[in-house]
Amino acid sequence: MSNTCVIAGGGPAGAVLALLMARAGVEVTLLEKHDDFLRDFRGDTLHPSTLQVLDELGLAGELQALPHRKAYGMQIMTDDGVVPLASFAGLRHKYPYIAFVPQWEFLDLVTRAASRYPNFRLLMGAEVVGLIREGGAARGVRYRDADGEHELRATLTVGADGRHSDVRRAAGLTPVERGAPMDVVWFRVPALPGDGEEPFLRLSAGRLMVAIPRGTYWQLAYVIPKDGFDRLREDGIESLRASVGRLLPFLAGRMEELAGFDEVGVLRVALNRVRRWHRPGLLLIGDAAHAMSPIFGVGINLAIQDAVAAANLLAGPLSAGRAPESLLHRVQRRRALPTVITQFAQRVVQDRLIRPALQGAARPVRFPADPSRLLVVGPVVRRFIGLGVLPEHVRSPATTPPRPVAGTPG
Repeated sequence: MSNTCVIAGGGPAGAVLALLMARAGVEVTLLEKHDDFLRDFRGDTLHPSTLQVLDELGLAGELQALPHRKAYGMQIMTDDGVVPLASFAGLRHKYPYIAFVPQWEFLDLVTRAASRYPNFRLLMGAEVVGLIREGGAARGVRYRDADGEHELRATLTVGADGRHSDVRRAAGLTPVERGAPMDVVWFRVPALPGDGEEPFLRLSAGRLMVAIPRGTYWQLAYVIPKDGFDRLREDGIESLRASVGRLLPFLAGRMEELAGFDEVGVLRVALNRVRRWHRPGLLLIGDAAHAMSPIFGVGINLAIQDAVAAANLLAGPLSAGRAPESLLHRVQRRRALPTVITQFAQRVVQDRLIRPALQGAARPVRFPADPSRLLVVGPVVRRFIGLGVLPEHVRSPATTPPRPVAGTPG
């Protein structure tokens, strides 16, 4: 079977790119190795840059109808008090907030929009096992599903299949590690009325945690030293409960709800990028090209920006059956600068805040006694987190009319 474009990985980058390609008239197939999107994703923050992209795709109304929460600011809670980090209300943007949307809901929304185009196909439970190669170029993928192995030929193959990318491995591309001093364990604790509705970073000597309100529960990201999860388990669940209770006393009485480590997930943090995002007939985007630290929560948004840039540059040529490597290089060249700058900023935070905190520094970072002094950097921080570096706008053509949505005039 042949397609103009095959995309491996039904995460945010792959789903958005598939929608953009289908909208531009490109025959596109999206492969997702899982049977559904119903998994406990941790990264589900949609920043103003992504909300703007969805608006440009005409999906803003459908997104607002999904269950979600809005955060208009971020703050740091230290042993000395609360310090404001950024207020998105001053962003002067149509969407001055971060939207917390369950990722399975977001992926359903995007793939549902793509399915309105007759030239889009979604294959669930389809795991890439290799590349089809001809004359030194990628010409599609081999994938496995419940019925066995199959070939799917394509003019362009896109690896959007995450930090453990099967496409990247099959292409022989290896990321260069930039280093991360921490891993993150995730778990939930019930929320009560009056807890607060803004996410915050809790910082103390030797301990660090991010708390994200989810309505009925708090999603907690407890930061531990790199490769420290085995030690955490050895110390026992009681030790973790006590540590969280000391960091966040208002949750201390609820920590018994965390029954054991079977309710705890671990994210082994990676910060890396490949030197070359492409080969003839092949392009990597998102985490497959550059795994991001969870710092600032920008990974999803950076990946979606990659997808928009790729569609802007490639949709027109692909609709004519062409994907010259010079254009694939232009995608990398455009998105490399935002990637490098963002990863540099993440490394600065790792080295100046996270590493000292995990090493038990008495005051891992010094904040001014007058929090208003942070307003000097506040506009820079909120723009960087909210919009990122070089935000993309949808410029790919919309040449294929979608099927009407059920219940609307055809």
